[in-house]
Amino acid sequence: MRQNIQCRCCLKSMFSVNKITMQCLFRNSSRQFSTTCGVQAGEKWRKEHGLARSGTEYGPLTDLPDWSFADGRPAPPLKGQLRRKQEREVLAKRIVMLNSEMDRGIEMWKGRVEEAERMEEHKKSLLLKPKGKRLLKKTPQN
Repeated sequence: MRQNIQCRCCLKSMFSVNKITMQCLFRNSSRQFSTTCGVQAGEKWRKEHGLARSGTEYGPLTDLPDWSFADGRPAPPLKGQLRRKQEREVLAKRIVMLNSEMDRGIEMWKGRVEEAERMEEHKKSLLLKPKGKRLLKKTPQN
């Protein structure tokens, strides 16, 4: 048996809960209605355990196809899978490029250090050599 319910705020009579009653309930409610994203739940725990921030970043649920043909052929890749693959390729190319730049920089730095050491040795070789009594004073006596 249905009862005729009357809303307190808009004084409309209704037979069941519908959009108008939900609006009235939210308007009269003293609590705040939260619309925060539920994806962040457990983000800290996942990071501490070496997993992705959310379950949709990488892993079998996002990387593997959703379906396959009955005879075993794989399904064609989806747009999201192709996009993620391209992003990974771009990232890999950037990593290789930056790594080679670091290697070249380290080699150049080593070359500069060796050149500075050679210049220092060359400057020392050009200095005047001690002669006579000064040469005898510098040699250790046993």
